[in-house]
Amino acid sequence: MEDYFLIAKIISVFDDNGYLKVKSFSDFPERFFLLNEVYIHIFGDYRKFLVEDVEKIEKYFLLKLNNFDSEIDVEFLVGSSVFVDKNNSVSLEEDSFFIHDLVGCKVFFNTKFFGNIVDVLSLNSSDVYQLEDDNGVERLIPAISEYIETVNIKEKVVNLKIDFDELSDDEN
Repeated sequence: MEDYFLIAKIISVFDDNGYLKVKSFSDFPERFFLLNEVYIHIFGDYRKFLVEDVEKIEKYFLLKLNNFDSEIDVEFLVGSSVFVDKNNSVSLEEDSFFIHDLVGCKVFFNTKFFGNIVDVLSLNSSDVYQLEDDNGVERLIPAISEYIETVNIKEKVVNLKIDFDELSDDEN
């Protein structure tokens, strides 16, 4: 799965011309208009499809695949996930990361282990790393520069600037 990046889910057939209604998971919606091909996970594999046309309606995208020209041709794709390969992934600015790259990173303050990132929550004020330690205890840490020292995606390590245990309220 490292070679494919999830960008959307097919939620329904849109019309009898073979357009699919797609819910985007991408922070870069303009990317859909640049796609020449996508990979759809069906029959246990990632299958390549050529993109014929893309339109946007409200918060959804309409995706027309080459040589799929009717509702009957595309209805088997409903519910499937849509991916791009590395060549079609979006380039990020410095100090920006894909969520799938952050998940699994070990989080430390000096040598003290806080847990592994299991998810990244996107809130209005900032993103928040959801951690889980070896005992299954969850912790939330804001993903802001005041708290994050370094992020090394290749080594899957995030270093904190502060010890979050010292900031938490002690019940005793």
